Amino acid sequence: MSELTANLRSNVSLARRAWGIRRKALQMGEVQGQGYVGQALGVADVLATSYFHALNLRADDPEWEGRDRFLLSIGHYAIALYAALIEAGVLPEDEIGTYGMDDSRMPMSGMASYTPGMEITGGSLGHGLGIAVGMALGLKAKGGDQFVYNLMSDGELGEGSTWEAVMSATQHRLSNLICIVDFNNQQADGPTRDALAVGAEAPKWEAFGWHAQEVDGNDLDALVAAFDGARNCPDAKPRVIICNTKMCKGVPFLEEREITHFVRVEPDEWTRALDILDEEVPA
Repeated sequence: MSELTANLRSNVSLARRAWGIRRKALQMGEVQGQGYVGQALGVADVLATSYFHALNLRADDPEWEGRDRFLLSIGHYAIALYAALIEAGVLPEDEIGTYGMDDSRMPMSGMASYTPGMEITGGSLGHGLGIAVGMALGLKAKGGDQFVYNLMSDGELGEGSTWEAVMSATQHRLSNLICIVDFNNQQADGPTRDALAVGAEAPKWEAFGWHAQEVDGNDLDALVAAFDGARNCPDAKPRVIICNTKMCKGVPFLEEREITHFVRVEPDEWTRALDILDEEVPA
């Protein structure tokens, strides 16, 4: 483990890291007056656990060969990943005000060519896990001990390419692959559970030969246990963590409104949301 990786796992609590990710995502959303902040608030605990507990990386060398790879299959979640990368020190905090601007390193949809720490360009959904399978195969062939993490959405469970990748990972016994599913029950066409037949998600993945866990994605203790369980699983099989998250988590007045795939925040509500976060800053 690098010294910088160890420093990321300092005595700053995961709760404080998740708070920081939420706050930075809201600040970026305020710059443009829009953004997928509902997803960012919901997945902040998952990202905090990923970057400040699970991943091996070097903040000052995002292309370090020994790093674990973190793939963002859901490109429109870029605002959330930028917040995590800023919190981790990979991106400087003074770039928050450039979010979505011309020539920014933080475009509104994630692009690997623009952003340090962004491993893939996310656009059409359903491709991230297939790319992760290829990366995991390559690292395994090179004899490396790195893990490949792929964060994908529940909507991607309706993509055929996802299940082709699932079967490929099983076939190649990719024990260095950890898939994280953000299950917030929202996609562009409405609630995920109304779009295609879903349910019994962990048993479904297990039937495909994966080590599967399903957890409350806003419970940091449960996430730490699940990430540790995935990384330390002794079986030569790929691993998945299904994280049930709540859209807009941490900002009650946004949590309570009718939730859709794209949560609209009124101009006067950005400051209100930030003030609510600042009322209870974790230790």
